[in-house]
Amino acid sequence: MEDVAVVEKSAQSQAKKLKPARKQVKPGEIEKKETPQTGKEYNIWYNKWAGGDMEDNYSNKVHAARRCSIRKDGGYTRADTSGTKYCCLFFARGQCPYGWECQYLHRLPPPAEELPETSKDCFGRDKFSDYRDDMGGVGSFLKQNRTIYIGRIKESGPGHETEEVVRRHFKEWGEIERIRVLQGRSVAFVTYLRELDAQFAKEAMACQSLDNDEILNVRWATGDPNPVAKAAEKRRLEEVGQQAIANKIDPRIIDAMRHIRALEDEEELPLALEEEEGRQAKRLRLEAGEDGAADEQAEEEEPEEEQPPQSSLLSADTLEGMKHFAEIRKRQQATSKPPPPKTGLGSLGDYGSDEDD
Repeated sequence: MEDVAVVEKSAQSQAKKLKPARKQVKPGEIEKKETPQTGKEYNIWYNKWAGGDMEDNYSNKVHAARRCSIRKDGGYTRADTSGTKYCCLFFARGQCPYGWECQYLHRLPPPAEELPETSKDCFGRDKFSDYRDDMGGVGSFLKQNRTIYIGRIKESGPGHETEEVVRRHFKEWGEIERIRVLQGRSVAFVTYLRELDAQFAKEAMACQSLDNDEILNVRWATGDPNPVAKAAEKRRLEEVGQQAIANKIDPRIIDAMRHIRALEDEEELPLALEEEEGRQAKRLRLEAGEDGAADEQAEEEEPEEEQPPQSSLLSADTLEGMKHFAEIRKRQQATSKPPPPKTGLGSLGDYGSDEDD
């Protein structure tokens, strides 16, 4: 509890060093316009009318009225003192009228470890098990997606110039890992180092423009089919998982495991040295030639020592005693004489007769 209190106090002190968040619009300045009915039923999942709407959804899009500026609009809010870790969605869209009075953060998303739930995005919205068919919406909690798709770019030069334009407009929302531009197709893919930054950039750049007053189509990118990219992403996820596990384990346990491995290596090392010394000695004996052969022949001619009897259930003393008693018994049998045989009637003479009476 004391550690939590210290962390909260440090967060509050850091928030006080920031400037207060600026109110991006005045209350009531942004009017909520309902989507014109172009179908029979309104689909809340796709946020459009269905059943008769055959035209492109982005043909009805208009340019965003405001754009967020982290440097000008960002600052501390009530969320810095209350402990809320989610960002303000309207701040990302440049339309928050509350400023420093807002209950959400008015800055880029905090580290992922500080978010209370991984099933929500940086704005606190619940993710779904799968993406929408048009790759819009909040996203999926079953996959980590750090890449956003940017369509309807007006190209005014070669591919590297378009890449520089995209980088200049999207680097404000976080550190970029790579940018890929499809020259001639007005499409670019921006991959951030963090998924939270991609979530923020997707909302901040929706229906915005770059340098040519276009209306961007920003949504989630599908998986890269390149096997090399898949293998790199797999390695990255494994490293992230190992790092997360290492951060959760007590450092004393890690040190103990390292000491045990060091001891095991030290025990295996002498055995390897003994084997190597034995091989070297044998090699020297073979190289010795005739002298070594004579020595080996002399060793072979030496009488072999009697091997001790194998251990049995009876000890050696007991066996010696039994042999001694057996010899004594043989001697007694040899010296003893048999009794003389009986003559006459033998045993029949002992019986009397009735006629004597």
